[in-house]
Amino acid sequence: VCLSFNLQSTLVATGSMDTTAKLWDIEKGEEVVTLSGHSAEIIALSFNTTGDRIITGSFDHTVAVWDVGTGREQNVLIMMPTNNNLVAKCELVQKYHPYLSMQLWNAMTGTHIATLTGHSDEILDVCFDYAGQRIATASADGSARVYNAETKECIAKLEGHGGEISKVS
Repeated sequence: VCLSFNLQSTLVATGSMDTTAKLWDIEKGEEVVTLSGHSAEIIALSFNTTGDRIITGSFDHTVAVWDVGTGREQNVLIMMPTNNNLVAKCELVQKYHPYLSMQLWNAMTGTHIATLTGHSDEILDVCFDYAGQRIATASADGSARVYNAETKECIAKLEGHGGEISKVS
């Protein structure tokens, strides 16, 4: 369903419908470890900037942080950490309503920082830049937005697609 390279391009992580993520050694072409703990499909994953942790997001409504060296689950969150301790998640606005806003949290303290809004249809993907200074969203409304992670302001509205944007990187 999803994959991500570590920054050194020595490992690739894959997330699957089988509820697991796997880390693969690219040079050897071998599985390094299976990350088991989610109860539903893994729909997003990403290495942190130092490559010692991987974050997985699942349809079971959890996000898990894993130690890359041991494959052990370190923490279970509803957030997506970056190197500046900010995390993002799409927030269900009301029952049966799409995910229209994005929540920012502090990964260390669990404190809510801000709610970012602006899309007219559900947010389908979120990512941080490698420096943790920008946040990009992809939406079913056919637009992408870029936010300043410090000021929480939308700094770019990227419009022009005729259909949904399902991924952003």
